[in-house]
This record gives sequence, C-alpha cells and structure tokens, in this order.
Amino acid sequence: MADAKVIPFDDDRSRAGAVQRPVRRRSAGSRRGKSAEPTLVREVQPLPSRAPAQDDVPVTREEQPPERQQDDGDLERRIASGLSFLRRRLTGDYEVDDFGYDEELTDQVLMPALRPVYEKYFRVEVKGIENIPAEGGALIVANHSGTIPLDGVMMQIAVHDNHPANRHLRLLAADLVFMLPVVNELARKAGHTLACAEDAERLLGRGELVGVMPEGFKGIGKPFSERYKLQRFGRGGFVSTALRKGTPIIPCSIVGAEEIYPMIGNSKTLARVLGFPYFPITPTFPWLGPLGAIPLPTKWTIQFGEPIPTNGYPPEAAEDPMLMFNLTDQVREQIQHTLYKLLVQRRSVFF
Repeated sequence: MADAKVIPFDDDRSRAGAVQRPVRRRSAGSRRGKSAEPTLVREVQPLPSRAPAQDDVPVTREEQPPERQQDDGDLERRIASGLSFLRRRLTGDYEVDDFGYDEELTDQVLMPALRPVYEKYFRVEVKGIENIPAEGGALIVANHSGTIPLDGVMMQIAVHDNHPANRHLRLLAADLVFMLPVVNELARKAGHTLACAEDAERLLGRGELVGVMPEGFKGIGKPFSERYKLQRFGRGGFVSTALRKGTPIIPCSIVGAEEIYPMIGNSKTLARVLGFPYFPITPTFPWLGPLGAIPLPTKWTIQFGEPIPTNGYPPEAAEDPMLMFNLTDQVREQIQHTLYKLLVQRRSVFF
C-alpha cells in the first residue's frame, strides 16, 4: 500500500517558541496485508530569527549625539575640577598673595555664588569695557551708593566677566569692612584691601586694576532724596597715588544701586550704639525684619569712561595740591555727567 499523504493539523506560525507539526504516517506495511497503526511523527521547525529591537542594542559613547557627549564631558570635567579643588583646600596646596587674595577661591566659589545676583537679579549692563587696558595698572574711580555696598562687588564681577582678559579688580575698602567678622575674611580672600595710599601704590606698581569709591560712607549712607548726587571726593588722595605710579584714572558711573534700599531715615542713636556710621531706615527695614534686608530688583548699568592719563606729569606733580584738586574735579564731573546721561536713557528703575 502506498504511504498516506501527510496532513498537517497545526499550522499556526505565530506562536512564540518552536512550532511543532505532527503528521500521521502509515508504517512500512505488513507483509501479511494487515494495516499497521499510524505513528505520530513531530517535525520541529526552528523559530524564525528576530532582528534585535533598537532598545536592546547598547549605545556606545562614540554613537551618542554630539550634544550628549559634550554634556557628559562637561559634567565629568566639573566633577574632576571640584574634587581637585577640595583636595587642594584640605591639604593646603593653594596660594594667596601678601594681601590675602585667594584667586582660585574667588574664581571658583565667591564669584559663582554672586553671579546669579549680577546676571539674573540686577541684570547688569556694562558699557565702555574697552576703556580698561588689557594689561598694566589702572585706577578705576566710581560713585558709591546703595546703603549696603553691593556696587563694589557688582563692579568687580563686571570687569572680570566682560573684559577680554578677564582681569581682576582689587577694591580699596573702608576700615569697617575689615573689622566685621566673616566679612573681613571674605573681603581679603576676594582681593580687597584697606583704602590707604601705601596698599594702592603697591597694587598699581604690580600692574593690578585697583578700584576706589572716594565718596565712602557719605555716598552709601546718603538719603534717597539725594540719590545720584555725588558727595565730596575727599582730599584727592587717589589722584596723588595715580600720579606717583603714572597709571591712568578710569571714571566709572553706576546706575541702579541707589534704589535697592531707598533710605528714608537714619537712626543715629542705634548707629552710635552699634558702632556704625549710620543705621538705615527704609520702606521695608526694619519693619519686615530679615525680609526687609532683601534688596529691590533694580536694573543696573555700569559704564566705564575714557581714561585720564597721568604719565605725562613730572614726579613732583603728586605734591601739587592745585593739580590734585583739578584732576579730582575732572574725574568727579565726568562721573556726574555720565550718571545724568544714563538716567535720561533709562526707561524704568526695574526694566
């Protein structure tokens, strides 16, 4: 008898796993003519190969998008830099100059901490940065205001972040700054020093940028009604210092700082008790407690004027009182004129 036809009874190819196809076959036959019992034979077919899904394929660093690679690289560098910074701090492997200035701490900790206030809160706009020399000493003379001297710190960031050479500004500060705990140490680390002729001459002689605000406490402690009216510039000691070292004087005008703490009163009694030159009363302080110490988010503009050269004068010019008076008046008038011009151009105190 001929073999029976193979009839598949399960042709479902969509099952997961091996597909088994049972067939019935008649045995080789019986010599006696009797039919044999059919035998079930299973033919196992291999599962068709499946292309790996995209999610299953590991992505190497080389195959990542360039933006992702750059972000990963920046993160790794920041982590490595931070760990290296901490190691140097813990081991004492860092340098400060003879004034206590710690450049690494200033660049990596102090300025980054204040930069959001500079960029996002006060939104400082800088003009005339090209008037600051790329190298060598120079004396930057600016107006002073704001009840709390934040203008000096903002000017320091403005010079560093906008100058092509990222120059550091060394500010001359009043004695009170170096008498306050914590503030004293931070001021020294940031490169500030006493407002005295000896320190200023040493810094200028080393080719540093030096900043001075001759109004002093008379400027930051004046009432709101006298805002943007420059106070007396002292006896012109900064001019004498610039003449001795032959460094240019760069006038600087700052608009916006006057309104951060509108000073409507001054408690002289509290000032004497606390040893302060003044004790400010503003619309929010001390009425709101610590919240009243938050400055108003005014819009700032800092403009650096054209340098006034001093290297053309003879050495004895530093002792000429009339010359010092004339140069002091010239610097003051240039700052005042620029303040008026910036105020006319300003659209709003806050925008």
